[in-house]
Amino acid sequence: MAVAALALTMVLMVPVRPASAAAASGQEIAEGLTCQCGCGLTVANCNHPNCSFSVPTRAHIDAMLAKRMGRAEIIAYFRKQYGEKILSAPTTQGFNLLAWTMPFVALLVGGGLVVLMMGRWRSRPLSDSGPPQSPDDSKPNNFDRELRERLERELRERI
Repeated sequence: MAVAALALTMVLMVPVRPASAAAASGQEIAEGLTCQCGCGLTVANCNHPNCSFSVPTRAHIDAMLAKRMGRAEIIAYFRKQYGEKILSAPTTQGFNLLAWTMPFVALLVGGGLVVLMMGRWRSRPLSDSGPPQSPDDSKPNNFDRELRERLERELRERI
């Protein structure tokens, strides 16, 4: 009984490839390459019907798949021929690793700064010294008196 369950589990774990697997992986490979006609889209999504780059590239990908080449081999071929600009996403090695990690690092640092500043604003004590003092600290009473007199004079003029 245990042997039968193990055999059934093994059979179910074997990946099943549909008959249209070549077309699906060709589409997947074409989505991993950037069209070089200037449209800025992938080879699979280029919106030029007779594009001088994407149409022949898709045919070339199909021919490579017919020769049983894998996705990595095909991507490496185009990368060798056109350089890193052909890739629709940066690789996860070398300097390109910075392109993947920097947005997350910036979000973490920015969020940390916001939390730090909010903590400082909350912990700042409220001043209990009363009304604000005059710009000239030597005469706080005269300044207050002058302001009060001016306010009373303007209020009397309006009434």
